Amino acid sequence: MAERKKAVAIQYNEEIPVPKVVAVGQGIIAEKIIEAAIACDVPIVEDKEVVAKLVQLPLGGEIPEEMYEAVAKILAFLYKMDYERGVMSRR
Repeated sequence: MAERKKAVAIQYNEEIPVPKVVAVGQGIIAEKIIEAAIACDVPIVEDKEVVAKLVQLPLGGEIPEEMYEAVAKILAFLYKMDYERGVMSRR
């Protein structure tokens, strides 16, 4: 049996001290999260290991401290993408 697709959306900006889970789902819900991100031009990073841990968090939950380094690497990658595209970060 094929592994179910998983997706997690996180929010982080200068106004909130810790990144938060703003969408989480598996299967069809994960596909809808990805479609919404694409439609809104929100960058997508695929990392099965990180998603497997984040998908267990409740909606609105803060990223746990033990996940800070992994999430920071993802955010740094996204900021670099924005910089290279000449786009001011929305996060």
